Amino acid sequence: MNWKPKTPYLATDGIVEIYDDSQVFLGIVLIQRKNPPLGLALPGGFVDVGESVEHAVVREMKEEISLDVQITKLLGVYSDPARDERFHTASVVYVCKAYGVPVGADDAKEAMVVSLEDLKLDTLVFDHANILQDYLNTKAFH
Repeated sequence: MNWKPKTPYLATDGIVEIYDDSQVFLGIVLIQRKNPPLGLALPGGFVDVGESVEHAVVREMKEEISLDVQITKLLGVYSDPARDERFHTASVVYVCKAYGVPVGADDAKEAMVVSLEDLKLDTLVFDHANILQDYLNTKAFH
């Protein structure tokens, strides 16, 4: 049978919380995208065939922001067909913990740590403002 299902692309994004050696929370990592759509975004990318989503987020964080991360929780799955102007993408978003200074690599032109107070949601591409609003709403309860 040659029939192949047409399904959304599967991606993963990481809200990477950066901590210093004293366990003080410094902010989250955003990247300046190297490829269209240009702008600020959460680091992330596509899940490879044969790869788990959990492995993909750890790999993508290493590739894009040069940091080893630990997954702390699943934030949610974002699948609005209009969330990516290029094609229908479903993204599994994890909150991760890391130490050190992010360095942009691969698809990231630049990587930076942004404090939650300095976060400007209206500057983000895709639906990352919605994702970060959900994240901020979960932080308000802790």
